[in-house]
Amino acid sequence: MNIFQISWKNIINKPLNATLSLVLFALGVGLISLLLILNKQIEEKFEKNLAGIDLVIGAKGSPLQLILASMYHIDAPTGNISLKSAAPFLNPKHPLIGTAVPLSVGDNYKGYRIVGTTPTILELYDSVQVEEGRIWENVFEVVVGKVVAQKVGLKLGDRFYGSHGLMDNDDLAHDDVEAFKVVGILEGTGSVVDQLILTANQTVWAVHDHGAEESASDTAATHDHHTHTMDLSKPLSEYPEKDITSLLIKFKSRSFQTLNMPRSINENTDMQAATPAIEINRIYSMIGDGEEALRYLAIIIIIVSGLSIFISLFSSLRERRYELALMRVMGASPGKLFLLIILEGLLLAVIGYVLGILISHLGMSVFATQMEETYRYSFSGWSFLPQEAYLLVGALAVGFLAAVIPAIQARNTDISTTLSEG
Repeated sequence: MNIFQISWKNIINKPLNATLSLVLFALGVGLISLLLILNKQIEEKFEKNLAGIDLVIGAKGSPLQLILASMYHIDAPTGNISLKSAAPFLNPKHPLIGTAVPLSVGDNYKGYRIVGTTPTILELYDSVQVEEGRIWENVFEVVVGKVVAQKVGLKLGDRFYGSHGLMDNDDLAHDDVEAFKVVGILEGTGSVVDQLILTANQTVWAVHDHGAEESASDTAATHDHHTHTMDLSKPLSEYPEKDITSLLIKFKSRSFQTLNMPRSINENTDMQAATPAIEINRIYSMIGDGEEALRYLAIIIIIVSGLSIFISLFSSLRERRYELALMRVMGASPGKLFLLIILEGLLLAVIGYVLGILISHLGMSVFATQMEETYRYSFSGWSFLPQEAYLLVGALAVGFLAAVIPAIQARNTDISTTLSEG
């Protein structure tokens, strides 16, 4: 029987002690691993969907809510703004603004948001291309993101009705208007457009204006009139009586004037301007406080598990003194006894690490499912990080430190005294 087998048999000889140590160790490692994975994937989602956007303009309210609703599509909009107010920012000759993308949000299909906008939105996200079909050219034509197409099963030529609001509810379906027609499917980019259904702002207006007018005059003629008066070739500024949800702004360059633009909008208009970088840093700050507290808790758990391993090994030495003395008589060197106990500590650490990593990735898989159902964002429970290798080194260090004092005692076993005591 080699030294590894002896170490393993000594561990399983006291299953309750070993189980307690492993559970504590696994919980500590698992919590740290889960925090690393979660933090990494959330940062990736936030960073990827920043898309170089410098400013978001919308209705007054919470600036963070405006950012989350307009850029990440995980919150309700703060309200609508009139195109009359937004028109100056849509002017292609604006001296400061390079790109202005209008958004009209308020409906969904199977929980995926229908967003009225212009094709310029695709340029924000690494110039995402249409993988199948084409971009919308007429009212009620839509282009769907890759995730939407896969999850819902939409194909080119399919028709469907959207539902009012941002939650899937068939009772609120706009089935009294023309059905949307899928004319394009976007390539997958890992950005927020993967989970959106894009169409023209005019389509969103046609749906809601028809609903409002039908309430007053229950006639099909109203629908036909509205559909045909929405001309996609006309600039949005020619619809001053209409509303949009928000504007995504990219500046031509950074200057003193662009720095002052948010404050000027907030103080002098009935709209709100929010800076994505500032609001995302605010989120990181809030997440960071909670993450730090949980990380300290995990470290404390690992330290306690290390003490548990130490106590388990130290207490077992009393019962094993005679066995260790016999091993010396049979030719085992003091160094071999030292290594034997060290191996027991390292084995417990490795098993605890493996269990902890398994727990963290299973937990992340459950969390990913919940996040996808709630926010339509895709997370992965089985992506591994380089930091998890460093976590193994830390786990081995804890196992070694927990075993080193018992190992020294085992090495210093007095053969004659131990054997005489029987």
